[in-house]
Amino acid sequence: MERQRDITLAQHLQELAADFINLNSNKTSLITITNTKLAERNSKVTFYVSVFPEDAEGPALGFLMRKRGDCKQYLKEKSRISTVPHVEFALDEGEKNRQRIDTLLR
Repeated sequence: MERQRDITLAQHLQELAADFINLNSNKTSLITITNTKLAERNSKVTFYVSVFPEDAEGPALGFLMRKRGDCKQYLKEKSRISTVPHVEFALDEGEKNRQRIDTLLR
């Protein structure tokens, strides 16, 4: 069971990471953060993203992985938390599968 404090922190970090992506992406694809997971003791945060169009997933994920350090610095500057967790990005396969099921059901 997640504590309310951890849920609030994850939401705050997600909003800041979304702002960072909006400011730094080249806007050739739509990158959306669909979920955020904080590791035990807030040592790592993983932002799950979906990318549109699908064929831009590779370049978008490469961009995000290159910018992890810059994103962590942005989070440090914009938030008031004492230690900023290590930042990771991953494709949200669950969201992708959900969309595929919706398409098949139509």
